[in-house]
Amino acid sequence: MARQHTRFGARTNARSQALQLLFQAEATGRMVVDVLAGEYALSDGPLDSYAEQLAVGADSMLHELDAVLEMTSSNWSVRRMPAVDRNLLRLAVYEMLEVEDVDTAVAIDECVELAKAYGTDESAAFVNGVLGRVARRIEAGEDVVAEAVSAAQEAEETKAAAAAAAADEQSADEDDDYEDDLETGYEEDLEDAYYDDYDEDYPEE
Repeated sequence: MARQHTRFGARTNARSQALQLLFQAEATGRMVVDVLAGEYALSDGPLDSYAEQLAVGADSMLHELDAVLEMTSSNWSVRRMPAVDRNLLRLAVYEMLEVEDVDTAVAIDECVELAKAYGTDESAAFVNGVLGRVARRIEAGEDVVAEAVSAAQEAEETKAAAAAAAADEQSADEDDDYEDDLETGYEEDLEDAYYDDYDEDYPEE
């Protein structure tokens, strides 16, 4: 995860640390609490308590946060997003939903600044657009987590039903092929049996 030489304020630096912890957890296939229990790297230490709160909190809601992002980002699935963008969005959405003393606009602005420092040339505009859509839904009174989780479950059920239907169709085709092969083989066996067993002894007329 590349970083520009940018000096952050205290809260911004805490968010930067939280991003680094999420990034390391994802890269190593561990939970953030496991990363914190072992060795980890921070560009600007020591670890801020708010960074730990954000990283652990976002990690504990990963399924819900990813569901919100999947429902909000129309062109990119979460797994196709660059790792920095993905984890920045997780942190920002968690902060918007779960941290009462942080204004939504502040959470978005901070995420955009970190995207400029850590992401690609397109990252800042991308995360700003996604978070703007999430913010508008929250301001409209929508339960974005419940709606997103429900939509994700419906998508999984639809996918599972389609897979089951495809498997049933394949099984039916295989059964038909087996029946055809069995019938053909049975006829061939009858012909073999007739000629093998009866041809020599069959009385001549």
